[in-house]
Amino acid sequence: MSQIQQQHRPGPPYAPTTASVGGVPSVIPDVPVSAVFIALYATFAIANMVIFQMNRRRQRKFIPSVALFGFCMARILTLVLRIVWATRRTNVRLAIAANIFVNAGILIVYIVNLIFAQRILRARQPTLGWHRSLRVVFAAVYVGIACALIMVITALVLSVYSLDAYTLRACRDVQLTSGTYLLVFTTLPVFTIAAAYLLPRSPIREDFGEGRMRTKVIVVLLVACLCIMNAGFRVGTAWSPPRPINNPAWYHGKAPFYVFNFTLEILILCIMTPIRIDKRFHVPDGSNRPGHYSGRVGSSAESAAEGSAEKAGRGQGAILHDV
Repeated sequence: MSQIQQQHRPGPPYAPTTASVGGVPSVIPDVPVSAVFIALYATFAIANMVIFQMNRRRQRKFIPSVALFGFCMARILTLVLRIVWATRRTNVRLAIAANIFVNAGILIVYIVNLIFAQRILRARQPTLGWHRSLRVVFAAVYVGIACALIMVITALVLSVYSLDAYTLRACRDVQLTSGTYLLVFTTLPVFTIAAAYLLPRSPIREDFGEGRMRTKVIVVLLVACLCIMNAGFRVGTAWSPPRPINNPAWYHGKAPFYVFNFTLEILILCIMTPIRIDKRFHVPDGSNRPGHYSGRVGSSAESAAEGSAEKAGRGQGAILHDV
């Protein structure tokens, strides 16, 4: 598109001139397909919230269940926005909101899977897994996720409010950098598991949760592979040369959009929810050093509870003595 044509585009916000994955939704087939996925995500949202509430009544917190519930709810909102967009195809602001949620929701699963890989590393290699330097590295990685999300959203919004060639090129570079970082992030559970098993065996290794450690490793690696496929497809399509909106490539179609996004995510939920990750990956509250997983050393939460119980016992004894 020439510079003169660019200047006469209606906006801002300006409708994109290049093809994107999934394209502009239409009532058929997007609405019925999205409705099916909404039903699936709602089922898993209910299941994860029920599991969390059951554990909470037993004084057993498992935050990843809440995280998966939040992920499902975010995906329901994503699909609702896509349905509304299908009925208002020229609404650019609605398109921006829908695309933001498409990019943001899956990050919750990326983070949960890396947390599970960390727990395996800390159980198999407690000295390394709980080392202060490694904690700092993982904290920086998690901060990087937040920064990447902010950068993607900022670049996406800015790209539809500007016609300046330099700004648009900078927005694309930011999106490519963020997407590549997220792809690298999805591979970290694999390297974490490799470190847990390839390094010399620790004499103080521990166990946590229910079930065999081998099953936990398989769950993390399966989810990691699905996340890598998801992030890899996003990055691969992003790095491909932009194509005109009226001449999209095969990967811009609706089938790849639903398969490599929502179908892969449903498969991840099918792995994590029925297998009861709340039992397999549960660790004592307040665990922060070697020995906490196995109970050889009391966790900070347990110590606080014992301290409170001891104080209550002393107070009761004093009252009985006074009586």
